[in-house]
Amino acid sequence: MALLLVVHHTTSPATQELLEAALAGTRADGIEGVGVLVRPALGATVSDVVAADGFLLGTPANIGYMSGALKTFFDSVYYPTLTAKPGAPYGLYVHGNNDTAGAVRSVESIAKGMGWERVHEPVSVVGAPDKDARDAVWDLAATVAAHLAGA
Repeated sequence: MALLLVVHHTTSPATQELLEAALAGTRADGIEGVGVLVRPALGATVSDVVAADGFLLGTPANIGYMSGALKTFFDSVYYPTLTAKPGAPYGLYVHGNNDTAGAVRSVESIAKGMGWERVHEPVSVVGAPDKDARDAVWDLAATVAAHLAGA
């Protein structure tokens, strides 16, 4: 069974809504043979990354950058797993009150350095998540999970 690791920093009702939409997307109809492991960014480990076949990352945009918690996750796993998962599929959602571009850019830079393959455009949500935003995150998660399922 393929394993999707969801690493998130959920600090607000808005990011909680997006996490819930992402988790619902991983259970979309037709996706079979994919387990989901959910870890807060400060709790995700090298072992979690090594065990995973793909990644879904969620973060708020803080002062134009990914959250410190997600950065700490990357700092702790980067070198120990640098060559462990080349080509692993990943997706990213970011929530911000003003702008998410810096957060998206920083996460994509690190994921590229790790050799991961983006399989869906990042989903950026500015302001309160509406139905379109939740649907976009659902679709993102379903796409990553379907990629792991071989669909």
